[in-house]
Amino acid sequence: MSGMTFEPLSGVCFGARVSGVKLADMDADSFRAFYDQWLEYGLLVVGGQFLDRGQQVAFAKRFGDLEFDIAEIGNMRKDGTLRPDDGSDDMMKINRGNMGWHHDSTYMPVQAKGAVFTAEIVPQEGGATGFADMRHAYDALDDAMKARIEGLRCHHSLYHSQAKVGHQAAPVKDSSVNPDDNSGKTYGGYGFHEGPVSVRPLVKVHPETGRRNLLVGRHAYDIIGMASDESEKLLQELVDFACQPPRIYHHDWEAGDVVIWDNRRLMHQATPWPFTQARRMWHSRIAGSPETEAALAA
Repeated sequence: MSGMTFEPLSGVCFGARVSGVKLADMDADSFRAFYDQWLEYGLLVVGGQFLDRGQQVAFAKRFGDLEFDIAEIGNMRKDGTLRPDDGSDDMMKINRGNMGWHHDSTYMPVQAKGAVFTAEIVPQEGGATGFADMRHAYDALDDAMKARIEGLRCHHSLYHSQAKVGHQAAPVKDSSVNPDDNSGKTYGGYGFHEGPVSVRPLVKVHPETGRRNLLVGRHAYDIIGMASDESEKLLQELVDFACQPPRIYHHDWEAGDVVIWDNRRLMHQATPWPFTQARRMWHSRIAGSPETEAALAA
């Protein structure tokens, strides 16, 4: 644990940059301290790690069971060629959809706890990842809005959010997180499952900190008991309010960076980059607890 330091990110109300540590070699005491600071800050940024895939999965598993071990995120096929951005590639449609603010896996039966995200190949410009602190966003709401949204529930669906970017997906029986061929046209279909649509509260109590957080984002729609247009207006109002300084941070990646975020507290978004430039990132998703992160009954 000696030498590990946490420097708060400048100009924002959450997040810290960690130095003096090699994530692949952390002892138990160091990891306990790291985890406590992760809960405190919501987002930890660690540069110069260059984890291989096995090291990343092993590190992510220290946070709990994984929803999935590792997925490649970006615009590269397995053979290193670039995916076309002409509407023919479903993975690129997912990339575009992810540019909307969201929590991961709110559309699944159990919402994710968090994620470990690493950079292998980064473009020369663009491609930052944005984060928004939904705990501070809730705290900043006025009393009237807090009272208005208390107890409200809404639906969450990847079909809904992807349709907004023109991605009309069909259910996939055996979905995966990665494409299974090299044509560039196949997305693994994760999240496009059959079954009931997840329902979640607009205000979620964090199971480990006890703090209230807004739970909205691009997958959310149709607040129960509210007309669709009124629901859409309120949900967008909450996102617009939440995603303002000092509650947002955009991370400009360097190869070897590792970012770990608490998905129960933070929303995030991809940002554009020139799709003629390669970008290859690796995402390990930490599973949420079924006791605290399961979808509600409609």
